[in-house]
Amino acid sequence: MNVDNRSLFAAITGEGRPLLLFTGLALFLAGAFAIFQAATGHFLPHDEAYLGMTVETLCRYYECRVVRFMIHDRIAFGGALSGVGVLYMWLAEFPLRHQKRWAWWAYFWSGTVGFLSFLTFLGYGYLDTWHGIATLFLLPCFALGMVRTFPQMAPAAWRSWQKRSFPLGAPIHPYQIGNALLALTAVGLLVAGAVILIGGMTRVFVPEDLLYMQLHVADLHAINERLVPLIAHDRVAFGGALFTTGIVMGFSVLYAERSRNLWEALLISGTFGFVGAIGVHFYVGYMNWTHLLPAYFAATLFYVGMGLTYRQMGRGPSGDRE
Repeated sequence: MNVDNRSLFAAITGEGRPLLLFTGLALFLAGAFAIFQAATGHFLPHDEAYLGMTVETLCRYYECRVVRFMIHDRIAFGGALSGVGVLYMWLAEFPLRHQKRWAWWAYFWSGTVGFLSFLTFLGYGYLDTWHGIATLFLLPCFALGMVRTFPQMAPAAWRSWQKRSFPLGAPIHPYQIGNALLALTAVGLLVAGAVILIGGMTRVFVPEDLLYMQLHVADLHAINERLVPLIAHDRVAFGGALFTTGIVMGFSVLYAERSRNLWEALLISGTFGFVGAIGVHFYVGYMNWTHLLPAYFAATLFYVGMGLTYRQMGRGPSGDRE
């Protein structure tokens, strides 16, 4: 009689994909929790402990606009984080299952940026303990999953996306235009994420933010010296999540086989991100056209691209892209 003599740990972690799938699920749930908590007007307990004041107390200042601004940041972050989680789960279940090396590198570069962005929180002296514990818990899962999956990856044979999508002399298909729009959306997310990430580490606010709250940075310091560091933490978290989304989406659009599951993953991920980033402005009344124009433009590119690629992706793969 054959006896399965694997260790329990090896059986659970398998070839590494379950760990990466779990990482994606954890990110999705964390993002959903961030949306729920912010939308119900609550701060995390350690946020209030750091400020030394409750959200109700802070809401008494400037007609609660400071609290609403923080809710705006946190819902946008939650949407982006859930979007990353969806794409991570798709990567683990589909391209990584078929040993696509580009998928492994999508995890590597996005995970590197995502986990390193935690260090930017320290620039203003605020250590988010819950975020820190979650990072310390997820990082070993992610790292072990990456180590265990890499030896199984097929030899790299990446081909030029430009050649594949736009062969010389051939008419341009709507799918190719849609694919290009999705690639541009990914570039836009990278740029927006970098700008927000750098801004969160430096000046923190753009003029439209202060106009919405109807105050100056000095007024925030007057309320509580720890308010700006806490808001900066929220900003860089959102920027890091956006940049990470751009990396994963870019790899997926450029290298993945077209398929129904890819289209669905992109739709769910993008909808979480754009509804969170744009919808929250209606929720808190932050309706500055200049501030929202880049998000409207990116959402238009995304949904037009999704519309143009729908029929072709639904028909399945058109060839292998390693």
